[in-house]
Order: sequence, then C-alpha cells, then structure tokens
Amino acid sequence: MSEFWTAVILGIVEGITEYLPVSSTGHLILATELMGFDQSQWEVFNIAIQPGAILAIVLLYWRTFWDVAKGLFGLDKGALNFVRNLLVAFFPAVLLGLAFGDIIETMLGNARLVAWTLILGGVAILVVERFAKPVEAGGVAAVSLKTSALIGVVQCLAMIPGVSRSGATILGAMSLGVDRKTAAEFSFFLAVPTLTGATAYQLYKHGDTLSSDDMGLIGVGFVVSFFVAWAVVKAFLAVVTRYGFGPFAWYRIVAGVAALVWLGVR
Repeated sequence: MSEFWTAVILGIVEGITEYLPVSSTGHLILATELMGFDQSQWEVFNIAIQPGAILAIVLLYWRTFWDVAKGLFGLDKGALNFVRNLLVAFFPAVLLGLAFGDIIETMLGNARLVAWTLILGGVAILVVERFAKPVEAGGVAAVSLKTSALIGVVQCLAMIPGVSRSGATILGAMSLGVDRKTAAEFSFFLAVPTLTGATAYQLYKHGDTLSSDDMGLIGVGFVVSFFVAWAVVKAFLAVVTRYGFGPFAWYRIVAGVAALVWLGVR
C-alpha cells in the first residue's frame, strides 16, 4: 500500500475515533500494526494530523467560540468561566506531559497495552453508566472550578495509549455529577488546547526530521480527519442522548479482545 493511502486510512481512523470514547491513539497504533508498518515511522504523523479534528470542532461550534470571544472583551462572567474551566482542566496535562513525555512516547508502540486498556476502559464506561448520577450542569461555563480541575486530572489517564482522552474526560465529568451533554461538550472544547499543545510540542521536538513528503502526507491526513470528524461529531451527541455510552463500551471490549487474539496468533 502506498504511503498516500496509508495517510488517508489513518486520517479516517483519527477522524472517527478522536471524539468518541474509544481512543484515537490506540486505534492509530493498532491500525499501523495491522497494516504492517513501522510504528515509529508514523508516531509524529498520528499526532500532527490532530489539528484536522480540532478544526472540525472549532467550525461546528463556531458560534460558541465567537460568543465567548466577544464575552471576554466585555468581561462577561459566563465567557470568563468558560475559558477558566478549560484552562484549569488543560493545566494538569501540560505538567504531566512535560515531566513524563519520554516515558509516554515509549508506550506509543505497545499494541498489547492498547488492547488491554480498550477492554478495561470499556468496563469502566459500563460501571460509570450504571452508577453515576449526573444532573443538569447548565453548560461548560456552569461547571465548578473544582470539577473542572478534577476533569483535567482524569484526562491525564489518556496519556496511556488506549485509554481515550474523550472517554476519560466524559466519564470523569459524569462521575462528578455532570450531565452527558455537558460532559461531551466539555470534552470537545478541552480537546482544542490539549490537542493543539500536543501537536505543537511534537512538531517542535521532531520537526527538523520531517521532509517535504512527510509534510504532504500530514496535509492529507489533516484534511481527511477534518471531514470525517465533522460528520462523526454531528452524529455523536444524538447517539449518546438516545443510547448512552454503553454501545461504545461494548465496542471497546470486543475490539480489545479481538486485538489480543490477533496479536497472539499473527
């Protein structure tokens, strides 16, 4: 398979999985493993195409971001709280990423770890869905400072491949009493600084090793992930509102078991 089509496939995987509680990083690792490519060759690519998915959120929620931007100039309390909550939730990932970045990178090639965390994450979703008692939060701006900070701490679990950034933040928020819709939107908005920071850091760290061909492939993955993420996010909230997160939990468990079986017999 040509590198172009590999970039297209990985862009599709990124777009589908980034905002679902199924782990985009884990699926990208398994996808490169399944296609027989050197994982280290695609590590930077897998992170660098994330801005495509970020752009999808920015454009889908452009009115929210525009209202927040206008509110900041007018010192509107809701806008200030919105930004405060996201920055507070983003901060723990910055500290942990800078402190343990090298250790985290060594885990990115461990497909078996991904398979196990997919399974364990699926079980965690079922437990939270069963026992969490979320109430209407009233939107991201209405989430308390303490809850936002705790969501940020939980997000750090997603540095383990297969855990899922969106899954950790959504379930963490729900376990703290935040309703499904607000928890999902908090996760979407938190992705903007988190994924932007991770991408900028990786390009700063490895940018001098990227050729013009590499940048071209990143561009392909960026465009593909943008359009796919756009479609997936629009459908995600409707599915969650009607069925909850249970379908994603069972998918994770089945995918994790299948991955373990495949890794064991290949």
